[in-house]
Amino acid sequence: MLRHVPSLEKLRALKRLDLSGSLALEKMPQGMECLCNLSYLIMDGCGEKEFPSGLLPKLSHLQVFVLLEDSVVDNRFIFPLYSPITVKGKEVGCLRKLETLECHFEGCSDFVEYLNSRDKTRLLKKYRIAVGLLHHNHYEHDKNKVIVLSKLSINRDGDFRDMFPEDIQQLTIDECDDAKSLCDVSSLIKYATDLEYIYISSCNSMESLVSSSWYCSAPLPLPSYNGIFTGLKRFNCSGCKSMKKLFPLVLLPSLVNLEEITVEECEKMEEIILGTRSDEEGVMGEESSNNEFKLPKLRLLHLVGLPELKSICNATLICDSLEVIWIIECEKLKRMGICPPLLENGQPSPPPSLKRMYIEPKEWWESVVKWEHPNAKDVLLPFVRFL
Repeated sequence: MLRHVPSLEKLRALKRLDLSGSLALEKMPQGMECLCNLSYLIMDGCGEKEFPSGLLPKLSHLQVFVLLEDSVVDNRFIFPLYSPITVKGKEVGCLRKLETLECHFEGCSDFVEYLNSRDKTRLLKKYRIAVGLLHHNHYEHDKNKVIVLSKLSINRDGDFRDMFPEDIQQLTIDECDDAKSLCDVSSLIKYATDLEYIYISSCNSMESLVSSSWYCSAPLPLPSYNGIFTGLKRFNCSGCKSMKKLFPLVLLPSLVNLEEITVEECEKMEEIILGTRSDEEGVMGEESSNNEFKLPKLRLLHLVGLPELKSICNATLICDSLEVIWIIECEKLKRMGICPPLLENGQPSPPPSLKRMYIEPKEWWESVVKWEHPNAKDVLLPFVRFL
């Protein structure tokens, strides 16, 4: 219920100021510009829509700068339904001793301004940065280096090209309607080898995770793909109305750490892992269909509400770590593309880690879908639960 804090101008030796949870504060405390030795600042909005301009450059010793609008619950950073306090990118970038940053930028231009003005030789130990109009009541994160983009107009603010620190671990893109693909993030494609989690939601113009021009029209030599998505563990795509295809086949060898694939309510989704360049041009790519690729750590395959899905992968996938498979309302899917482990006699056996398969409708399982081995369906049936 704290509503007012007296002037702080005489507390020149103060090093730590924590006003988190004081949601009833009506305005910023006066005299904060005098806290020249402050190294730790955490606070809520304090009645302001924007952090006072000109204040941060005077707090040059800050190592921890956290602007919250709600509580930290179970170590997950929570953004509120209402608009959090914003801060100017260039002013944050001038904090040369900063180690921890949690804040909200109003738009792409402020975020890019921060990235361009920061000390690029000194990487933060922790950051959770939100950009745009946050409209969900929360975004949950469990990594130390997180970027959230929400309701941004890419045409207005530029593109994603220079918008990601090289050490990003978790990326959420929500309702960025004019983004065509993640390939616009060229810095992400080239350098973000620490990226573990991608969540894309309601980006209605996005047609593929990586644009075909990047790997089809002028394909790079194979070594150039090294490092792309090699750290990726979780991928979630939900409610993207134009999304047709996700990972190109050329990236499949890089997804060695991928543990979860979740794709939901993407009404035009046709392929999860799309084929070679010849496949894209309408020519059968025999090489892709004969090749085997391993996703050695894949535990969860969650495909729900994909009425146009025709293929998981043109090549054969070896996924011996699968624990749970969901195939719900994907009635045009005719070939799974996943090869169960084979015994010495050549007969299939369930993946040793498999716990459950959730299937709907039952008719799809019984009459439509085909597996890589003709006996695979009978072997897997004991694990199936029809919904």
